[in-house]
Amino acid sequence: MDQMTSEPRPLVLILGVDKYVLEACERHDVEAVVAWGAGAHDYGLQLVPDGMTVLRVDQVSSPESVLSALHRAGLGDRRFDAVQTSDEWAMVTAGVLAEHLGARAIDPVTAVRFRDKTLQKQRVREVGIPAARTTVIDDIHDVSGIDALPYERAVLKPIAGAATAMTTVVTSLQQLRDLSDKYRAERTAQRTFALEEFVDGGEEWVADGIVYDGEVMFCALGRYGLPCLSTVDQALPLWLRRFDPDTESWAYELGEPVVRRALKALGLRDGVFHMEFFYDAELGTLTFGECAARRGGALVHEEVQAKFNVHLGEAALLGALGRKPDLDIQIRSGTIGGTYLMGRPGTLFSCPSPAAMRELPGVEYVRVEFAFGGQIAAGVGSTNARIAQVLVSAESEEAMLRRFDELRVWFDERLLIAPSGGPMRELRAWQREIWPDEDYKDQLWR
Repeated sequence: MDQMTSEPRPLVLILGVDKYVLEACERHDVEAVVAWGAGAHDYGLQLVPDGMTVLRVDQVSSPESVLSALHRAGLGDRRFDAVQTSDEWAMVTAGVLAEHLGARAIDPVTAVRFRDKTLQKQRVREVGIPAARTTVIDDIHDVSGIDALPYERAVLKPIAGAATAMTTVVTSLQQLRDLSDKYRAERTAQRTFALEEFVDGGEEWVADGIVYDGEVMFCALGRYGLPCLSTVDQALPLWLRRFDPDTESWAYELGEPVVRRALKALGLRDGVFHMEFFYDAELGTLTFGECAARRGGALVHEEVQAKFNVHLGEAALLGALGRKPDLDIQIRSGTIGGTYLMGRPGTLFSCPSPAAMRELPGVEYVRVEFAFGGQIAAGVGSTNARIAQVLVSAESEEAMLRRFDELRVWFDERLLIAPSGGPMRELRAWQREIWPDEDYKDQLWR
């Protein structure tokens, strides 16, 4: 009797830990080898499911680090079907490693277009999409060769950054020089920067979706409460909501053609994307901001799954393997959005639990990201600053914003944060206020 042979399980090298991609691996019986960077491992928020092979590496963005780990584990000669990453810093690395391993992944040059903001904007401008003009600063530590700002107002940012970190509006040459001095004194690792022409748009929109064989299969539009740069500058909690294709079809009629043209220009063939652009309500126009060939951060996955029944982690995995996702799009009525819950400078002792927050009206999902005992710094340095994130549903944007406000007040009232930076006397005063029935004074022996 002939023995039946089964197809081997697909083997995928995954750079970084994305719990939704790993969930999809289990669902589709894909064998995953996960390169887990030291920083993410130390942070300890997302974990690798049991049974998956883990490679501990210094940085998932380093081909040398990942390739060395593969050979140390005896996997250097394995035939991988794909290399996948949701890590912004590892996009080019995924393409480079895939070429060496003979596996599928994003093309390295395409990945560069999604990473380098100056190349990206040049590419979309060439196909007629409005985008800011850009000027490259080869070394932000030395701007002595710049004798005038190229634009009346500009945005200074790392040429391949993320999360609005180290991003500043610059209005004078002296301000640029002051920032250069600051970054040089801080010995920043990122030194190649871009000066972008400031885009004075009223709203910052987002598009998150799926591409297969060069065509957009799915696109979920939405908007930030304020542009990300304004959110960081004003130290406000970021929030984001999804547009409804039925009740806000005008947004899709305006936005989808821009999304499709931009992705064609940038050359994405398969996978997921996160795009941002600026909407001028007075003119009714969109200006391209930037685009990543990965799932968006914050609660983008949860928003899209809650609103549209679409699993971006699954689409990212299948796209890496060259498979067409089988979408079952179900548009949920009402408004779905997410917001950050912030803290105050000091040491976090406790905050409300996810279970307690899910009991509040409209709260559907909670992720507490800051651990007790952690030090909360003053100010907001990027769009990653928060204690927790919540996903909320409501019948309208106005109702959602009311729930956001109520939730932030409720959360803040229940935070227990010890002040930092002051003398021990101030900590003792805080201690007496929090535990008034306990006596910790230095008593006489008798």
